[in-house]
Amino acid sequence: LANEMVLYIKTRKAHWNVSGSSFMELHKLFEGQYKELEEAIDQIAERIGKMGSKTIGTMSEFTKLASLKEHPGKYHSPKDTIDELLSDNEKVIVQLRKNIVDCADKNKDAGTADFLTGLMELHETTAWILRRYLN
Repeated sequence: LANEMVLYIKTRKAHWNVSGSSFMELHKLFEGQYKELEEAIDQIAERIGKMGSKTIGTMSEFTKLASLKEHPGKYHSPKDTIDELLSDNEKVIVQLRKNIVDCADKNKDAGTADFLTGLMELHETTAWILRRYLN
């Protein structure tokens, strides 16, 4: 949840601050991506509740628990923004793959493993799209 929130905020920042000849295309791309993240965040928070835990909900908790890092005061070029969002999505994918194995094998929790697999597929699609902008 924490990484998803940090990635959501970074994607919103990209949407708000993108400029250049591809402005409108990237503005719309980032908007679609942050809307997908927003929906995923809500589903993650609800899954946490379904599993009997309380869901964190403050920026200090999110930034403390996230492995993704923010860069306050930095405004990258469109290419560097895409690079960073791609890298962040790839980091989330790696973590989700580990979590899927843990849920399925160690915890025998097929429901959460399936849920995380869907989330991983979302990030794989996002990473694929971002990667296409760099080629």
